[in-house]
Amino acid sequence: MTPREAGPVADAPEEAFTGGGPSARLLVEVDGVPMSALLREAPDPRAVVLALHGGATTSLYYDAPNRPRLSLLRAGAALGFTVLALDRPGYGASAPYAVELNSAARRVDLAFTAVERMLESRPRGAGVFLMAHSSGCELAVRMAGDERGADLLGLELAGTGRHRHERAMRLWEEWRGREREARDGLRDILWGPSHFYPDDLVGGAAVSASAPSYEGVESEAWPHDLPGFASRIPAPVHYSLGDHEMWWRSGPPALEDIASLFTASPRVAVHEQADGGHNLSLGYSAPAYHLEVLSFVEECVLARENAGAKKAD
Repeated sequence: MTPREAGPVADAPEEAFTGGGPSARLLVEVDGVPMSALLREAPDPRAVVLALHGGATTSLYYDAPNRPRLSLLRAGAALGFTVLALDRPGYGASAPYAVELNSAARRVDLAFTAVERMLESRPRGAGVFLMAHSSGCELAVRMAGDERGADLLGLELAGTGRHRHERAMRLWEEWRGREREARDGLRDILWGPSHFYPDDLVGGAAVSASAPSYEGVESEAWPHDLPGFASRIPAPVHYSLGDHEMWWRSGPPALEDIASLFTASPRVAVHEQADGGHNLSLGYSAPAYHLEVLSFVEECVLARENAGAKKAD
């Protein structure tokens, strides 16, 4: 099935944040499952950034409605990167098939195949850089450690960790059996401090979606599984947390703890985003965060170009 798209993609840098039409929506079918994405192309890209959203949202996390300055897609295209924000298996067009996607291996296959079909006729520059947020990091590390991900330019993980924040753990115990309090408290943790975000985005209603059931299982296993996944990733890694992250432990010790897990990576960089909460791509500091990540992508492109030139010599 050929990717279908609707709507032009503005590529003029001066219109990157304030003008241009909507990002293109793509749809492909993989083994009977429709897979969707948002795309914004650079005419001659340095690389492709493949972005995987977190839980209870969609690809709109990276291209929030009516908030162009916060858009990773617009920022990336303005700086010469094509950005493909994939709706993870169980989200977007594949949401009606979520009950069939409990197998992690199948989700990885769906993602790899969908991306290949969406990019097959498009220039990729130096290659594909994988970026993920929160629950999306589970799929990202599986892809980056798979043999099909061996040629990735690099990997960005954000809004995740190995140890949950003490406040989150304490309140979670207090809320046990009280669903409403748990829901309201979780909102405060994931969307705090609220003044870090535009009022219309606090709580995530503008970009929300129902989470597939498999995410609950993966969430419980994640702290135990992450070290094993991380040790198999051969690509450069960039890891980010907001300085006000309240779901995972934050601060320099937490950053260094995660960095130490990527023992097969040739380079690991960590970043603490000032004035950042859990949802880094939706807060007022999103432009700064996106520029930080895109700078790392550019460094990965240069490293690959230099390695190719050295090999040619």
